[in-house]
Amino acid sequence: MVADMAKKSPTVSEPTYFILAALLDGPLHGHAIIRRTLELSENRVKLPVGTLYGALDRLAANDLIAVEREEVVEGRPRRYFRLTDDGRGLVSAEALRMQQAASVVTSRILGTGSAFT
Repeated sequence: MVADMAKKSPTVSEPTYFILAALLDGPLHGHAIIRRTLELSENRVKLPVGTLYGALDRLAANDLIAVEREEVVEGRPRRYFRLTDDGRGLVSAEALRMQQAASVVTSRILGTGSAFT
């Protein structure tokens, strides 16, 4: 499935990347994913609830995340999501891709003293 996702899109959107990254430490429910995504992205990725749940549905349909468990809190259902092996592989591959891309630029900047002269 990771290979299928990579064929569809060579890169992962920033919100998707941080949603997957938020789940690296274990299962979270929707609002906790929103908070963790905001924290990990240093307040860059602000996910409205509707956007988050649309993304979670797409990620689940692609077997990148799965529902770990469901519970009722104050009369409202709460679903906890976890990464699948494919999801962990995709977020890891994307992190490596971004690191390699940044390395190309930083090595040129450091190697020439300034990339802007």
